[in-house]
Amino acid sequence: MQAAKLGRSVAAIEDRDEIGGSCTHRGTIPSKALRFAIFQATNLLNTRLLDSDALDAALSFPNLRRSARSVIEKQVDMRQSFYDRNRVPVLHGRARLVGPGTVEVVDELGGKRHLQAEAIVIATGSRPYRPDGIDFTHPRIHDSDTILDLPETPRSISIFGAGVIGCEYASMFRNLGVKVNLVHPREKLLEFLDDEIIDALSYHLRERGVVLRHRESCEHVEPRDDGVILHLASGKQIKTDVMLWAAGRTGNTDDLGLDSVGIEPNSRGQIEVDEHFRTTAERIYSVGDVIGWPALASAAYVQGRYAAHHAISGLCDRALITDIPTGIYTSPEISSLGKTERELTEHGIPYEVGHCSFKSLARAQITGQTVGMLKLLFHRETLQILGIHCFGQNASEIIHIGQAIMSQPGENNSLNYFINSTFNYPTMAEAYRVAALNGLNRLF
Repeated sequence: MQAAKLGRSVAAIEDRDEIGGSCTHRGTIPSKALRFAIFQATNLLNTRLLDSDALDAALSFPNLRRSARSVIEKQVDMRQSFYDRNRVPVLHGRARLVGPGTVEVVDELGGKRHLQAEAIVIATGSRPYRPDGIDFTHPRIHDSDTILDLPETPRSISIFGAGVIGCEYASMFRNLGVKVNLVHPREKLLEFLDDEIIDALSYHLRERGVVLRHRESCEHVEPRDDGVILHLASGKQIKTDVMLWAAGRTGNTDDLGLDSVGIEPNSRGQIEVDEHFRTTAERIYSVGDVIGWPALASAAYVQGRYAAHHAISGLCDRALITDIPTGIYTSPEISSLGKTERELTEHGIPYEVGHCSFKSLARAQITGQTVGMLKLLFHRETLQILGIHCFGQNASEIIHIGQAIMSQPGENNSLNYFINSTFNYPTMAEAYRVAALNGLNRLF
């Protein structure tokens, strides 16, 4: 879209029948629609607005999944309209690089066509990592693509891998009343987050009944007719109805002809790029999940815009790709932006902390969503906002208020904005004023 708006002739090549990629069809959209359906169903459970028979039907996995279909269809139609309005043809088929500036497209009938381009952007995304030795064809063993097709709600599940995907599904299944074992090779959950947020998430998951098993590695997986046994290197054996393998993803770089232009993906199939998203091949860029971290749909959008600008004009505003917030859709949500306390301490930056516990906010008390907090990290001398960390209902929305202030130049990025601004009452946004005043009080 960006290249078309800059006056270039553009073609998009897609090997699925429908546009939208894994985000629309297997990842973000269906999983978040499922999460919301679970949230609504559990609210009905808590308020006793349905009888037990109706509630059991509502909480069945296939019924909960149906709500996602209409959302996916709307997303596909909307995205197709963007291509149409910008006069960008979508060519359906399998693309391969066959030389500098040349892409071969093979359609479903085997027909071939060659496209010539001044610049090429590889945005093929990723898929779940499937290690050898695990039978993913077995009906009780799943990854994040196939878990959405469960024919019924299981009584128990083992999730191996406590990254973003593992933690999100642990929350969803536990909210359905499923017994959850969350198994993780590392010391902590989501180690890239601020330690206080990690501790809050761990506490909340345990309080909800999720069994967390850290520092455990998988020896092998034994599928049976009545369940799956996860054999751990420590000697533990965990038997559950189903298993979700959520330990990493692999870039979709198979059979792209990368060798024809001198590009070599890493061991996880990811393409390495420089700070401008250029690959090692001239005039070929790569963006999105296929390049790895941060592997967010929001990041992929801005990376694509950046690559188009750079390919056409040779430069682009770096602000477009800096300070991208994380959005993690556990229950409650997590969203973070900027530095963590760990990073600020390691770099010797004098900082202070402002807290607001959601349980003290009138809006949270009204809605009953009192679990969570907002945490501001700011420079002790200049009051510049250095990091924002939020755990609680609508955290992924709340973060954007702080993001707007953090992006301001010089003195405009200051704790004083939140202290001197009037927030509607009662709102969750008021958490910024409470946290700012809490932090200011620590200075005196």
